[in-house]
This record gives sequence, structure tokens and C-alpha cells, in this order.
Amino acid sequence: MNAYDVIKRPVITEKNTFLMDQGQYTFEVDPKSTKHDVKAAVEEIFKVNVLAVNTINVPSKVKLKRRRGGRPIVGRTSSWKKAIVKLAPGQRIEIFEGV
Repeated sequence: MNAYDVIKRPVITEKNTFLMDQGQYTFEVDPKSTKHDVKAAVEEIFKVNVLAVNTINVPSKVKLKRRRGGRPIVGRTSSWKKAIVKLAPGQRIEIFEGV
């Protein structure tokens, strides 16, 4: 699998910015990718050494859209997979700097 197909986008939240200070970065990844795929992709794209990868399957959620005078529309968000990547001490990913 191509490295750019494995990593979809960075996930930037308040919790993840706290993890960045500890050398951990969070990415949305392809649902079929493994921890080994994520490690190889991050090392290839960002030229850093990865110590550990944790993956989480985020389930979809039911969302309701209320309509005036009618039944609510029921929909679902997409399920996705995220990976938390821990880097070697002293290494950083510049794409996250200044966020």
C-alpha cells in the first residue's frame, strides 16, 4: 500500500495538541491499514523514527436532523480509523508546528 494512501490527514484537537508536546501525533488512516503500514508510512513521509503505534476504530454515530412539522431525518456519520504515533525522543513533525 502506498504511504500516501495509508495516511489520510492529521487529527487536530485539544487533546491531540497536548499529546504533541509528549511526542505523540494523531492521524486519520485507511481502515484496512495495519500498525506496520502506519509506521512505515509515517517514517517514509516525515523522515522520523517511530517507536510505537496505537490504532483505534472510531465507530459511526447516529445523527438526527429535525424538520419542522415532520418526521426527523435519521443519518449516520462515517466510521473511521485513527492512529496515535509515538516518535523517538527529540524528533518532531513540522507540519504540526504552530497549531
